[in-house]
Amino acid sequence: MVGLKPSDVPPPLGVKMASAGAAACIADMVTFPLDTAKVRLQIQGEKQAVGGIRYRGVFGTISTMVRTEGPRSLYNGLVAGLQRQLCFASIRIGLYDNVKNFYTGGKENPGVPMRILAGCTTGAMAVSFAQPTDVVKVRFQAQMNLNGVARRYNGTMQAYRQIFLNEGLRGLWKGTLPNITRNALVNCTELVTYDLIKEAILRHKLLSDNLPCHFVSAFGAGFVTTVIASPVDVVKTRYMNSPPGQYRSAINCAWTMMTKEGPTAFYKGFMPSFLRLGSWNVVMFVSFEQIKRAMMVSRRIEAPN
Repeated sequence: MVGLKPSDVPPPLGVKMASAGAAACIADMVTFPLDTAKVRLQIQGEKQAVGGIRYRGVFGTISTMVRTEGPRSLYNGLVAGLQRQLCFASIRIGLYDNVKNFYTGGKENPGVPMRILAGCTTGAMAVSFAQPTDVVKVRFQAQMNLNGVARRYNGTMQAYRQIFLNEGLRGLWKGTLPNITRNALVNCTELVTYDLIKEAILRHKLLSDNLPCHFVSAFGAGFVTTVIASPVDVVKTRYMNSPPGQYRSAINCAWTMMTKEGPTAFYKGFMPSFLRLGSWNVVMFVSFEQIKRAMMVSRRIEAPN
């Protein structure tokens, strides 16, 4: 990740990938209700409200879902979400250092373009591999658990089978292009913004290089990333959740949103997106900085030997 130098002796690739996947699953379980609220807000407006239910704000959406569908509805799609993180995060985060070193030939302090290229590469690789899990997760999160309302899917594996039988392989990889675009933006913005904020804080001596500095940098990176990635995220969510034939392509989905709902439609679900992405940034970067510091201490202890 950002700031890691060859002298810090990074752990083996398998350890990094397994650690990233496990940490991502823990983070997903903590933040999943926010993600579900984000999905519900993002798809609101593309069709008539079921049962007259309208969502207002992050916590209003969560409250409405608990009241009308029960608390378990906040975790619709969690199994697919955990499957996604095991595949997605282990590649996106676990492979980042190796890909960056491949592009730079192992040079220390690579430039911003090389970091961006590495982030785009691992993000695209992760999406290409894990896309079916994301499609199922989004569709479960969008599915309402109301009496008298037919459920699209009754189980995770049944959802994979039904999508494959009804829509083919293309259905399982639906929305891959906007998802690759989104994750390229997220990866690059997170990494570069975090570095710039942290460097500015340290340069102006506002904070020392410790936990508060890492927290502020990660929080700021989460906000900037949400602003940039939110429009693509909304299009991705709607396109992946749409039945066959509703949209011709992701671009057609975006155009339909613009003409029918206006530009504000691209920022539906912004607050839950920010809350979730912000918390993700804090967990990822703060954990990384602490692990890196522990590794450096261990290296200093072992150096005399």
